[in-house]
Parts: sequence; structure tokens; C-alpha cells
Amino acid sequence: MSSPAIISPAAKPRAVPKVEHPTVEAMRMFVRNPSAIAGMVMLLIVLVVAIAGPWVYPADPFEIKAAPLTPPFTEDAWLGSDYLGRDVLTTLIYGGRATLLVGAVAALLSVAIGITLGAFAGYYGGKVDAILMKITEFFQVLPALLFAMVVVTLFSPTLLTVTIAIGIVSWTGTARLTRAEFLKYRGLEFVRAERAIGARDARIIWKVILPNALPPLVVSATLAVGVSILFEAGLSFLGLGDPNQMSWGLMIGSSRQYVLSCWWAVAFPGAAIFVTVLAVSLIGDGLNDALNPKLRER
Repeated sequence: MSSPAIISPAAKPRAVPKVEHPTVEAMRMFVRNPSAIAGMVMLLIVLVVAIAGPWVYPADPFEIKAAPLTPPFTEDAWLGSDYLGRDVLTTLIYGGRATLLVGAVAALLSVAIGITLGAFAGYYGGKVDAILMKITEFFQVLPALLFAMVVVTLFSPTLLTVTIAIGIVSWTGTARLTRAEFLKYRGLEFVRAERAIGARDARIIWKVILPNALPPLVVSATLAVGVSILFEAGLSFLGLGDPNQMSWGLMIGSSRQYVLSCWWAVAFPGAAIFVTVLAVSLIGDGLNDALNPKLRER
């Protein structure tokens, strides 16, 4: 007769490794990404200057403060003056507000349109998918900048019309990405379980599938901000921006004829756009690495 196994009192049960929540793991990976942190720092500096600058340095960006074409690093104008004598530093600070506002709101509008159409197309499929994808293809083949110019020209060029024009021409990429994510998730077990218990389509789309499809959409929304800022700069450069609101694109567009004799009026707002778009791109790349499970494992 075999004797019963003796368990040593010193033996301890093996500890179960702690599994972190995916969000915590993604945040930790994002913080460990030097380029993403550099982008966050740069964007934070731009936001602080644009938001707090007018309080610290109150002035009218359209006011004549120095002689026209005053070079930078002078007593009257630290960053020089443009062809009218407006202070470049003042216009740079105040112009950041309008540029960042248009970029953020237009990106939000673009993402909202793209997610809505892409979610319906991917979830319902069939004729709904075909119709919505035909609409997406129609907007995708249109020259985006030209279409935005037509929209702004038909309506008065204000910050609102510029924002709407940018939003309605830049949603196609988000729509295709959302459709692909919904096509991937709609046949999985947890979605079938929701249908089996009688959940409505609206709940399945917005509360079941969409939260699982968010990681790539967050990255897309981040990059859409940079695209919107470039769109606003392009429209303002072509003279289709709001003439009553100072922006970085308006600064470049109004001084483009004097670029050889007044380079600072173009270089400084151009550098501000470059730094902002670069910061947003670095943040987007960091989010992509942090939210992608395959990259996290690697």
C-alpha cells in the first residue's frame, strides 16, 4: 500500500503573476517612449503660449507697433514686424489660438463623421455598406484642398466655415479604418452574445464594438489634428482664411510677397506650424506603439 504524499511545510504555493490592465500597460509604454514624451512637451509649450500668452502679453495683433519690415531682436519688436508694422511676436501668440482651435475642432468633426459612417458600414454590411463606401469613395477622389476652397468661397470665410470645410473633406480615412475594425469585431463571440440576449443595434455599435475598436481610432484622431492645422494654413495662405482672426496661416499668406525682405514674418509662423504638427505626429506614433498589442509584446 503506497504511503500518502507528504507536503513539506516549507513549500509555498506559486504566486500568480499580476496581470495589468491594458490601459495601464499602454500608458506605461507611452511614458517610456522618448519621442512621444518629446512631442507631449513640445505640444504643451505651444498650448501654454497660445492660451496664457494673451494674458501675460496683452495686445492687439492687428495694431501697428513698429516701422514696417523692422528686423527681429530690436527694442520695438523682439521678433520683428511685418510689412504693415505689426509685431510678429504678438501675431504669433494670438494666431496660435485660432490655428489650434480650428485644428482641434475640425479634427473632432472629421473623426465624428468618419466613425459614424464607418461604424454603420462595417456593422450592417450589405447594401448599407455599399452605399456608404460609395459616398466615401466619392469624397476620397475629390481634391480635398480644392473642395475645401469651394466650400469656403461659397460661404463667407470665417473660422466656422473653415473648420466645417476641413472637417467634411478629411473624414474618409477614419471611415475606412472604422469600417475595417467593425468588420473584424461584428462576428466575434461577445458580439453574438449581445445579440442573443436581445441587445439593440445602437448598444452593440456604440457600447460594445466601438470601445474595443478605439485604439487605432485614437491614433487616427491625433494625426487628424496635424492634418487640420496644415489645411487651415493652406487655406489662409491662399487668402481664404478669416481676415478678422489672426492665425499662423494668415501671417504666412499676408507676408508671402515680402519673403525675401521680411523673412521673419514667414519663418516664425512656419516654424510654429512645423513644431506643432511634428509634436502631434510624435504623439500619434507613441500612441500607435502603446495601443498596438503586437508592438507592446515586441
